[in-house]
Amino acid sequence: MEETSKTNPFGTERIGKLMVRFAVPSIIALVINSIYSVVDQIVIGNGVENSDIAIGATNVILPLMMAVMAVGLMIGDGCAAFMGLNMGRGDTKKAARGVGTSVVTTLIFGVVFTILCEALLEPLCWLFGATENSISYCIDYGRPIILGFLFLGIDMAFTSIIRADGRANVSLYGMLIGCITNMILDPIFIFVFKWGVAGAGWATIIGQILNAIYFVICVVRCKSVKLEHKDFIPRMKILGKICLLGVSSFITQFALVIVIGVMNNTLGACGAVSKYGADIPIAAIGIVMKVSQILVSVVLGLATGILPIISYNYGSKQFDRVKELYRKALIIGTAIVVAACIIVEAVPGPIIMIFGDNGTHFVEYAILSMRIYLGATFTVGASIVTGIFLQAIGKSVHATVLSLLRQIVILVPAILILGAAGTVTTVLWAGPIADSLSCIASLVTLAICWKKIFILQENPVDDNCTVIEGQAGDKEIMEDAVE
Repeated sequence: MEETSKTNPFGTERIGKLMVRFAVPSIIALVINSIYSVVDQIVIGNGVENSDIAIGATNVILPLMMAVMAVGLMIGDGCAAFMGLNMGRGDTKKAARGVGTSVVTTLIFGVVFTILCEALLEPLCWLFGATENSISYCIDYGRPIILGFLFLGIDMAFTSIIRADGRANVSLYGMLIGCITNMILDPIFIFVFKWGVAGAGWATIIGQILNAIYFVICVVRCKSVKLEHKDFIPRMKILGKICLLGVSSFITQFALVIVIGVMNNTLGACGAVSKYGADIPIAAIGIVMKVSQILVSVVLGLATGILPIISYNYGSKQFDRVKELYRKALIIGTAIVVAACIIVEAVPGPIIMIFGDNGTHFVEYAILSMRIYLGATFTVGASIVTGIFLQAIGKSVHATVLSLLRQIVILVPAILILGAAGTVTTVLWAGPIADSLSCIASLVTLAICWKKIFILQENPVDDNCTVIEGQAGDKEIMEDAVE
């Protein structure tokens, strides 16, 4: 155990230096990934006829992309935590089996999900809020996007595995390859070739394909574990542990699928009887959610960047370092979202206009949406950092419950209730209500469990933070942490 800690910088290097080395590339990588669809909307907003309807169509397809990203994050973040916990205890063979299982599972999922979505594209578009005006745009944009789902899944899963392998910069380079490709091809396909929304879709998946090729090469050349052919035989028990460790990331991301679907349908119904119509609110909230996604990606990048470091130090029982990592991440994450919230509240107009001048009603509602829906963004830093921290130390039950609380338990019912009882404007208040309550719940949960989590120094605890009396020893402690 001690030898492993000495040879791995996760256990010895200064915390601040480690955070810069791993969190910064992770932040940039996730922000770049968010920019993919933002670039599509900007170019579509400025270069496609009926751009407000076309932008709304990209928001209808977004839940399908989120579903792929959710599974990719679950496998990738779960594998990263699994690697860190096992390498922290010196079991590199088990870590290697986790990588191999994750790789094969990602590939199988990508193929199956692509086939299903291609077959069911039109019904799925109606499900996620397509209107009579936007359905053709949804299908034109969705066809090429779905063809890239295999590569999107690889991008999301493998980037976390590469970071856990200690190569955060490599993960960043892969994301840059795809994003730059997308930014170059988007205006060419739309302004030069006149391919419309389909051009934005093709530009996106070409970038994702280049990402995927690069990441596959990087993963098979892991530095911290030696991968053998037998490691790529999926092991269901290991896959179960990986999914359990990553389920919080899955729920956080997949919940957006449900949220966007419910929000689109609610705004479409409320908007139809307002001066804005059905299409403008759907398009406007799509822009607001993209902006929100970028803000969240900064904090999420910070937290997931240090996830393998937390897991490693927790696995090697260096608890002072674990506590320091959480505290610094909480302070930095909160500072980031507070600054971001001030900006979006102070100058929403210029941000909206980046996506094109789509008419007075559109700009009016988009500004209103940004100010209300993102009104409590300053609270999300604590929620995200706390959830990832619990995930990193193997407390998947707590992380999962907190993820469910914000998106499913609070936000979706709030949208439905406010939509039924109010107007197209009152629906927007569901955002700050959910953000505020989930922040309070996250901090209260961690405050209750904080001391008990670190009683591991003397006794193991179960996943409900209950001390198991009379049991001690490294094997029991670490098996509990991994499981």
